Amino acid sequence: MNLIIFGAQGYALGTYKAIKELDSGRLMPYFLVSDIDYNERILDGIPVRDIKSVSAELSIADKQNTNILIATPVNVQPEIEEILELYGFHHYSRLTSSRWGELMKGYHSKTSFQPLSSLPVGCDRPFIRMYSAKSHVDRALRHPPILPDYIFPIQVGRANTDRRIADIVDNTGDNISNRNGNYSELTGLYWLWKNKLCESQTDSSPGKDNLEQESIYYGFGQYRRMLTFTDDDLLRLTLNDVDAVLPYPLPYDPNIHAHHERYINDSDWEGLLTALEELEPEYSSCFDTVLSQQWLYNYNVILAKKSVLRDYCSWLFPILQRTEEITNASSRSDRYIGYMAETLETLYFMKNKSLHIAHTVCEMYS
Repeated sequence: MNLIIFGAQGYALGTYKAIKELDSGRLMPYFLVSDIDYNERILDGIPVRDIKSVSAELSIADKQNTNILIATPVNVQPEIEEILELYGFHHYSRLTSSRWGELMKGYHSKTSFQPLSSLPVGCDRPFIRMYSAKSHVDRALRHPPILPDYIFPIQVGRANTDRRIADIVDNTGDNISNRNGNYSELTGLYWLWKNKLCESQTDSSPGKDNLEQESIYYGFGQYRRMLTFTDDDLLRLTLNDVDAVLPYPLPYDPNIHAHHERYINDSDWEGLLTALEELEPEYSSCFDTVLSQQWLYNYNVILAKKSVLRDYCSWLFPILQRTEEITNASSRSDRYIGYMAETLETLYFMKNKSLHIAHTVCEMYS
């Protein structure tokens, strides 16, 4: 049966790369999309085609002999299934987060993006606390997850509403909650940095009053996107001295700069470059190299040692704040700072090769 991947963004290209590497005999004639106008025409040398034209060419027998893998974010997969049925394609399956994780583990076992699950399992679980950003304007999840006991919801943008939807809010202590319109979920990461990571004393928990910084891990995600860990994964952190866990990166063709051109205008990018040149010239000099490669750490999700996450935030937020000043952000509310931070996260962790970085699945909830 022929395999066709539905999608033409990072998930689809990453899926294609993994299948190509793990099953070299598998051939795929094209990527399939619902509308060609919103997608690239070629991905990794493979054509991208719209379902209407493909459907017109194929016979009923051809469609019955075609297996379609829907490699898109989970929130749009039900709509895609309806489109496939409409055009007579009945053999399809969804790329779930767990299925994506297995593909990426197999593929990245041969790359520099080390899977956390490939490391030896230890005996000691470190102190872990993660925060899941949520906003009063978020659409309700149809299938809300049951969060493990180390994940705490934090309401972001609390300064901009009278509604309270979480016990922890981002407008207490040192905060930038009122700038949530541009920073998006990052106002929660800022709160975490200033009010938890910069505390003079280490966190305490029963029986662990004198925890060292290297045994404390903090993390951040979103109500729809969160790094997932098995019990064994958590036991791998200390034994293997893992500094940070990031999501498996997504590839973009021809590079991540072309991907971000869809979301960030030229003047904003120039502002970011200027901020980097002023504040972090060492990083500015390698920024073009990072932009010209395919792999991007999406979604601003991370788990890291307390000291590592503090250092990253101390580097990240001054750059974002200077970018705001340069780009006259006071009258805007378009989340552009949040988009820029994805590239900065990629720049920071790809440049700091001395850190031990492992990777896991970023679960997508719908």
